Amino acid sequence: MIKDYLKFFKYSNKFLETPRLILRPMRVSDRDDMYDYASREEVTKYLLWRAHASRDHTQRYLSYVVSLYKSGEFFDFAIEYRENGKMIGTCGFAAIDEKNDSVEVGYVISPDYRGMGIAAEALDAVLRLAFCDMSVNRVEARYMSENGASRRVMEKCGMIFEGINRQKLLVKGEYRDIGVCSILASEYFGKNEKISAISERRPRMIGIGKYFTKR
Repeated sequence: MIKDYLKFFKYSNKFLETPRLILRPMRVSDRDDMYDYASREEVTKYLLWRAHASRDHTQRYLSYVVSLYKSGEFFDFAIEYRENGKMIGTCGFAAIDEKNDSVEVGYVISPDYRGMGIAAEALDAVLRLAFCDMSVNRVEARYMSENGASRRVMEKCGMIFEGINRQKLLVKGEYRDIGVCSILASEYFGKNEKISAISERRPRMIGIGKYFTKR
């Protein structure tokens, strides 16, 4: 099912490519790049986790992530900027509900690369993977209600605002209102009639998989 498909995360030579980005599994060698943005309070202001206190913290986190890839328990991509090879954020699946063919997506972008449409470019690729390759029925994303920029990214990618869950989460000692946007398979394919699968692992989907590569 969905998680079985995502077992390609176990292999470090698997990539998703967009015109400006490479989405790939995170590596311990990403430590300095990740710390550069993950250590900033402005980045974590609207996230569930706190700013990384040190490079050692980031390295421990990445080591943990690598172990989760190997056991098939983690499904988030590093976003690598093709122009300079830097990891500038993450985008992928925050939760998977196989019973209901539904996934939750999330993303984080370094402030140095905001305002360039990068979050939307990465999210577009993940949506395409979810609908065309994994055959999910629903993709949703959540954001803290004050973070209007995140909602705009979701809507740019065709997601529809569903509403606000008041004081849904206790985050860093404060109850936060959480907004939800979603897109259904029927809506996605209604807007992307000729969209093709990213990989060739779903032969019933159209396309030749030019966005899924080995390196």
